[in-house]
Parts: sequence; structure tokens; C-alpha cells
Amino acid sequence: MPGRRKFVRTISRGIASALLLPAFDYTDSNAHPVMPRFDSNNEENYWREIRSQFPLKKELVFLNCATLGPSPQVVVAAEAATNLELNTNAALPANADALLADIARLVKATKQNIALTHNVTEGINIGVWSLDLHKGDEVIISTHEHVGNAVPWLNRARIDGIILKPLKLRNTAEEMFEAVKKSITPKTKVIALPHIPCTNGQVLPIAAICNYARQKGIFTIVDGAHGPGLLQLDLPALGCDIYASCCHKWMLGPKGTGFLYVHTDSIEKLSPQFAGAYSDSGWDLLSSPPRLNGFVPTAHRFFYGTQSPTQYAGVIAAIKFIEAIGQEKIETRARDLATYLQDQLLDMGKEKIEMLSPTEAISRGASNGYNVHKLGYKEVANACRKEKVIIRAVPENGVDCVRVSTHIYNNKEEIDQLINIIKTLA
Repeated sequence: MPGRRKFVRTISRGIASALLLPAFDYTDSNAHPVMPRFDSNNEENYWREIRSQFPLKKELVFLNCATLGPSPQVVVAAEAATNLELNTNAALPANADALLADIARLVKATKQNIALTHNVTEGINIGVWSLDLHKGDEVIISTHEHVGNAVPWLNRARIDGIILKPLKLRNTAEEMFEAVKKSITPKTKVIALPHIPCTNGQVLPIAAICNYARQKGIFTIVDGAHGPGLLQLDLPALGCDIYASCCHKWMLGPKGTGFLYVHTDSIEKLSPQFAGAYSDSGWDLLSSPPRLNGFVPTAHRFFYGTQSPTQYAGVIAAIKFIEAIGQEKIETRARDLATYLQDQLLDMGKEKIEMLSPTEAISRGASNGYNVHKLGYKEVANACRKEKVIIRAVPENGVDCVRVSTHIYNNKEEIDQLINIIKTLA
């Protein structure tokens, strides 16, 4: 409605002005935030201007996007404006259709293949409990799982007696692919691996694994927490049956938002364990007996009920922000910074630094997992935090390392600051 949109635009611009950022009309599906002009001869100046669009404290060196991605100001403004409008007029439809279309475009899928969730764990659980699995069926996972992929499978194993086969990570993509193939037996029903493990940031050869699994009739579920917003994704080409992700890490969106991609051929193989408004294809309590006709023939069967228009607006704004910069440019920047960090750590020598992330280019993402031999991983993380340099301690599965993840709001000076701290510790 023109009146409502005018109000929202006015509020959004008012908030944008208060936050000192370019106005962004998120009610216009074709609108994108205004970005500085990219100059290949002065890239650092461009990235400094991008950094200025984040409300991060200037004195904070935040190198932990793989846990939580701070949102740019346009996302904060979109959420605030939507929340204000919602509570002023007491009516605003949750714009799920627009958000589905935006997410689908980001990952080169169709909106019929996307369900909206609140986090990766919810998406993983949808896959875990929608599959028809029985006692003795085998599921291949890794020894580097986040709790969000580990506990749902452990719970299914506890209840139904399925067998989990944790697989150690290998140093190269080829070695990893071969290890997965060798782990497959006639009882293997599912391969459930992270696209990028939370521990060391290794990019696994998921396309090769998923397409091989499809040839063998094995279902694939990918923990995709660290893919969208970092990598240039084409989920249909990736070949997985399910890809569970979130919008609050590399996508820089609102916290508590996520999505689930389900391959077209896999939708009818999954029986939802939770259902509600919009996920069904019809129901009747007055018939005898009461009747549920079934579920909609899309991935939309996996989300239902009242959603958050405030968060929807924030995710839409985050995707527009990514698109305005360019996903290829973002991936290159994040990976270049991670390589810059890794090279400096390796230069310190194996007697001081244990590098846990792969050095192979195709297996190296935007995170580095490593240890300082003289100190425990928690001591390293705490020492950095005292200097306002935020990294992550990684206790998962006894990996016991520290992890540094770089994104577009970071720069080489911040990495140099981290390296100087590490040198004093090593």
C-alpha cells in the first residue's frame, strides 16, 4: 500500500540518518544500499569505507565472524523501521515470499526449494527426523562436527539405533573425497558433513561427495553454516539433498534467522515431524474421521505459523548489502585476508605454531585454526581478548585450538595486530 510504504521509507531514512548511513528503501525489491565505488588501484580505501558502514566499535578487532557476523547499519535500520511500523499500525504481513526469492537468488535455487528456519540446528533436525531411518542404518559424519550437527544425530542414534561413523578430516580435497568413499558400506544411508567445519575452516569437497552419494542412492545433509555470504554458491549444482544454513554469520543478517534448501527430488522423501499453518495441503476437523490431506509439494512444508517480519526485513537488507558489494568480491577479500594471516603464522615456524587448517588453496576458506605451542588454546584466546582482539577458542571434539575468521570489515592492520600478540606469546 502506498501510504504504508511511504511511512516505512520515511522511518527507515530517519533511522539511517541517525546511524549515519546511506538511506536504503528495503520496501523496494529492486533497491540496494549505496556503496562506494570500487577502485582496483586503491582497494584498501574501498574496504575502509565498507567497514564504516558497520556499527562495530572502532577499537574492537573482531575476528570471529564464523561464530557471529555483526550486521551492517542498513540491516539494523531495516529491522528497527519494520519493528516500529509493526507496532505503530499493529499490522504488517511477514514478507516471506520476498525473502524466499532473495535467499533463492543468493544460492542460485528457486524459492520452492527454500524453507525459512531460525538456525542451522533447526534445519539439521528437520533432515534428521524427516528421514525414514532404522536400526543399523549407517550415517557418515566427521570428527569436527559442531554441536548443531552432532547432537541431532546422536539423539536419533539414541532413540532409533542408527550407527554413526565419525570420519577424520584429511589435508587435501582429494584425500577427503577418497576417505568418504572408503567409509561407505551397503548399510550407509546418509552422509552428513559440514561444508566448512567450525573448527579449522576447511572447505570440504562437498560437490564431489554429494554427487558421488547421489549415484549410490545415499542421502546427503550438509551443515552449511559457513557457506552463504562467504562462498559463491550454486546449491543445485552442489548436488546435496539438504543444505542447512543460517543468516547470522557470513551473511551478516539478524541473529536467530536461517534457511533450509531441499533438492526438488528429495522433498517427497521427507516426512515433516512438525507442521502448521501454510505447511499443509488441506485439513478438516469436521470430516469423519478428521483429515489431514498432506503437505505442500515444496520445501515450504518445513516452516509454518507466525514468523518475524522484523527479522525478515533484516535478512532482505543483508542480502541486498551482499549483492551491492558482489559475492565474488566478498569471497576474494575474506580469503585473501585469511591467506595473509596463515602465511604469517607459518612464517613463525612449526616449533612455535601448529597450523590445523589446510594450506591447499581449494581447501582453504576464510578461517584459520591453529595452536601456539607454549600456551593452551584458552590462554591464547583470553590474551587476545584483553587486547580487544576477538578470536574463538575451539574445544569441539578435543580439537582444542583457536580459530580466526576474516570478513569484509577486517583489514591487514588488524591481522598484524593479532600477529604481534601471538609473537609475544610464542
